[in-house]
Amino acid sequence: MIGKRIEYERMHAVERKLWWYRILHGKVLRAIRAFSTAKHPVVLDAGCGTGGLLDALRGAGYSSLAGFDFSADAVEFTRERGFAVEQLRVQDVARFQPGIRFDVIVCNDVFCYLSDGEIVATLRAFADRLQPGGLVITNNNAFRALRGTHDVAVGVPRRFVRAEWLAFGREAGLAVRLATYWSLLLVPLIFAVRAWQRLTLRRGWVDPARVASDVKLPPAPVNAALHALVRAEDRLLPSAPLGSSVFCVFQKQPNG
Repeated sequence: MIGKRIEYERMHAVERKLWWYRILHGKVLRAIRAFSTAKHPVVLDAGCGTGGLLDALRGAGYSSLAGFDFSADAVEFTRERGFAVEQLRVQDVARFQPGIRFDVIVCNDVFCYLSDGEIVATLRAFADRLQPGGLVITNNNAFRALRGTHDVAVGVPRRFVRAEWLAFGREAGLAVRLATYWSLLLVPLIFAVRAWQRLTLRRGWVDPARVASDVKLPPAPVNAALHALVRAEDRLLPSAPLGSSVFCVFQKQPNG
């Protein structure tokens, strides 16, 4: 998505309200509370986008926050929120504030731009920057069958299945604390919409260069209903067999 300022503008405009971001940020918060033993965790958002998660963490009372992103546009928008973030690739995490160890590193929806080898190497680099027992939390898009115009608009080249993330974690020497899909209840709708989108692309009915992402705020009642539905699923079904995203929590060994 580098160079697509309009997409960062859309993200920045809706992150506090859009049901999808609110659910994801809530999942990250609960994972930190459930698995981190640090009283006042030091959190790094690697690939922070426009700063929505950092803003949510600050609103939840966390004060030791840091972040970076490879996009100059993303960094600009995050700085507007009052965070002194830097411009850096996730693969270069070793160069970020050297000497500091973090309790939690979050990396959401960035690994889709990396190869398998780069993912494992980056997870290992994250582990090197963690305190013993520290967490890596990552959310990533799932299932190639759910690919649509959103992927084209933001330049996403791949989607994942849960088994891949279990393998990535093992190869990086991290223990798996949680690995699940989410938004199960919306999968039929998402599949239908995106199957139609793929058809329009194949038939040439839409110009791939002119499609926009799904990052937009629906009417308030629809947004509230989607949030309530997925939030209920999240509470009642903590481990789902399908979903449009796969959410993982890895932990560095306590003696690591």
